[in-house]
Amino acid sequence: MTPMTPSRQQRRELFWFLAIAFVVIAAGIGLRAPWPADEPRFVLVAKQMWESGEWLFPHRGIELYPDKPPLYFWLLGAAYALVRDWTWAFLLPSLCAALGTLLLTYDAGRRLWSHRSGLWAAIAVLACAQFLHQAKRAQIDPTVVFFITVGVYGILRHTLLGPNWRWYWIGCFAAGLGVVSKGVGFLALLALLPYGVMRVRRWNGIADLGNGNGWRWSGGGFAFLGAIALWFVPMVAIALTSGDPEHRAYLDELLLRQTATRYASAWHHHQPAWYFLEVVAFRWLPFSLALPWLLPRWRDAFRARDAKAWLPLSWALLVLLFFSASPGKRDMYILPMLPMVALAAGPYLQDIAEAKWLRRALGALATSLAVLFVIAGAWALTGEPRLELKLEAERGLAADADALWWLLATIGAAMAVALLAFRRNVLRGAAIAFALLVVLLYSGVALLLDDENSARGVMQRARHLAGPDAQIGLVAWKEQNLLQARGPTVEFGFLRAPAEQLATGIDWLRAAPDTRRLFVLGDAMGACVRRDGVTFVGTANRRDWYLLDAGDLLPGCDPRAEATR
Repeated sequence: MTPMTPSRQQRRELFWFLAIAFVVIAAGIGLRAPWPADEPRFVLVAKQMWESGEWLFPHRGIELYPDKPPLYFWLLGAAYALVRDWTWAFLLPSLCAALGTLLLTYDAGRRLWSHRSGLWAAIAVLACAQFLHQAKRAQIDPTVVFFITVGVYGILRHTLLGPNWRWYWIGCFAAGLGVVSKGVGFLALLALLPYGVMRVRRWNGIADLGNGNGWRWSGGGFAFLGAIALWFVPMVAIALTSGDPEHRAYLDELLLRQTATRYASAWHHHQPAWYFLEVVAFRWLPFSLALPWLLPRWRDAFRARDAKAWLPLSWALLVLLFFSASPGKRDMYILPMLPMVALAAGPYLQDIAEAKWLRRALGALATSLAVLFVIAGAWALTGEPRLELKLEAERGLAADADALWWLLATIGAAMAVALLAFRRNVLRGAAIAFALLVVLLYSGVALLLDDENSARGVMQRARHLAGPDAQIGLVAWKEQNLLQARGPTVEFGFLRAPAEQLATGIDWLRAAPDTRRLFVLGDAMGACVRRDGVTFVGTANRRDWYLLDAGDLLPGCDPRAEATR
């Protein structure tokens, strides 16, 4: 079955949707440097790959970084190769992945049902706060979502609209690339489980793929493993033959602790089994407002044994079950579900959007946010100053800097104007209001908070205080400090205890006191440091940083004795 070629009107509608999506997602690119928690780490790893030419074994400073496979870092390097500026490059992979996910969601809906269903499915993905937030961050999740979506898309093209073995193989290959991104790309292949059940039970909509195609089905496995092998085989070969114990430790850490152990016995982010239901309810807003109207329609589709709706839905439920079974949970883990849930919602969303109560709920949500932003900004500007001053101090803003609060009030006012201007079309008014919220908030905050959040300001001040030629040694540093460091810089390991880093740093400083300085976290200064003489550099990421020279050390104090206490 080959869908009809989209009409000129349909192509125009798709173009405007993608143009709007591009503006909303791309807003803020180039206005800020990487921000914690993950962005500076990933960009630092990619930057060191680029500078060293070592693409198989990622490094964070002088240490290997085995927490994640390298594909995302390769993509960051490719983006830098295009624009040669990390400030512009580091968000490009997320932007491209997000737009690709939207386009795949649309195309799957168009092929399964209609242009309008595909467009509504893509709108549903875009109208999800979690998707937008992740798409505007330099994290691995948007890329993983894209590869998993390609994987499931390829399987759906084959099992619902096929036979289409080529797309099946492409989907399996994409799942392998997802593994090289974060390890969970294999989840795309779970779509074959509900397909097998539905085929046996003769559900409506399942494609007739014939019998005796074992070698073709096996080709999917080879495609999946082949994608992984592009990285895994050379990495393992070098790890096992180089004789470098760090390479072997990298292999063990990546394959065991960061995969099986992290899933079965997670050591952080413990959440109850129902945690992801809360994520769907609140972090998938405003799309999640439609769920009460979608559930009866999905129930009817289940009774009708409609595979087009329930194959993607069944896969999403398997993903939900998979992550819910692990004790460690983070909200973005289930983001790969979103495109398939939206796809299953596509045929019904246009009718649901006409529901009076949904429009009221959507309008109430947008209005509440507008009022909240106006009140927050106005209260900070005119009300009790203590909380305002506390927040400004924590974020490195001048005590009389009111730009942040004017920004909040302006965002709320702009949303209110949009809602009032389109009060007869609540859906359009809410869409414009939410778009204004995202564009203004992310762009404005990027401009106002970048120096503090990225640590760029504090690292520039450290270089100014140390002088252009002095070496700066980093102690108890964070990834953003090394990424934003200027001039000659050294560090003493990231995973070592701060006391051990300080002891090594003091020995290093004493070896050449005229040309070296230590950049130290305030909480990490030990008993060998004169507290009353150190130079305060500034605050970044709610941490105080100081610059030490040899005169700030107590004579005769043994830093290694302090480190072992």
